[in-house]
Amino acid sequence: MQSIYPVLKYEDAQAAIDFLGRAFGFERLAVHEGDGGAVVHAELRFGDQVVMVSSAGVGNPVFDQGVGRTTTYLVVDEVDSLHDSASAAGAEIVMPPTDEDYGSRDFAARDPEGNIWSFGTYRPSIET
Repeated sequence: MQSIYPVLKYEDAQAAIDFLGRAFGFERLAVHEGDGGAVVHAELRFGDQVVMVSSAGVGNPVFDQGVGRTTTYLVVDEVDSLHDSASAAGAEIVMPPTDEDYGSRDFAARDPEGNIWSFGTYRPSIET
């Protein structure tokens, strides 16, 4: 069960939601709009995980840190096909599919507002 939910702010959250769907296969679970079509709160599914997205400057000001750049890592079983889909959708590939020394296969892409989305086969574990 997921207990950490990344929250990303965008200047153009509607465009970001569309891009994340096209490039990486995120599915819209909920999109709540405010004045002028600004996204107050959106939930996007990637496999069995959820990220939240909203427009900068809307919603509870306590949680509005503005737009910043972040890196989010997502575990996938098949890196190369997702890389190909992302590239075909116009994602800026900042790291092509790479076999890492620790056994993972990874790639990374930048979204239109500068966030890095990293995908790999490495699955962190809390088991020791």
